Amino acid sequence: MAPKKKEEPKPAASVPAVTPVTERPKTPPFDPSTVTLEFTPEQIDDFKDAFQLFDRTPNNEMKITYAQCGDLTRALGQNPTQAEMMHVLGKPSADDMQNKLLDFDQFLPIHQHICKGKDRGTYEDFVEGLRVFDKEGNGTVMGAELRHVLATLGERLKEEEVEQLMQNQEDANGSINYEAFVKYIMAS
Repeated sequence: MAPKKKEEPKPAASVPAVTPVTERPKTPPFDPSTVTLEFTPEQIDDFKDAFQLFDRTPNNEMKITYAQCGDLTRALGQNPTQAEMMHVLGKPSADDMQNKLLDFDQFLPIHQHICKGKDRGTYEDFVEGLRVFDKEGNGTVMGAELRHVLATLGERLKEEEVEQLMQNQEDANGSINYEAFVKYIMAS
């Protein structure tokens, strides 16, 4: 049996220099004192009426929970993401969302900030986004694929929400005309 050769140590491979990952600039915390209210007195009265409908305090103290803030904002015609609501509320814990209260004067700057927020996207933006899934280039996407995307990507929808959106949208082949779908969604 032949003796084993001693292995000579291999020279260390050069390690490429690690380039630092540039972090996305952090969004400064929301400061309601910097928000200028631009609502008319009539709008404020309407907001107050809606606010009272959400008030669940025992003595109608004109307070809502943090969790209701997004619902109220949406009821007033805005469509903030959950991330936007968490930002303006100061990133509260799940417990704070259910237990912390917000009065009407605290709500108004939050609502103004959301109203002044960035554009939500145009019809063309949404159609272009769905066109990515149009494999045949015929203006349709598969309903099953769209369901999967809505439930798993971005701000995920619950299965019930997906079904509600998709109701009566598929043709006999299970395809959806995405231009008509976007018109339907934006009109809702």
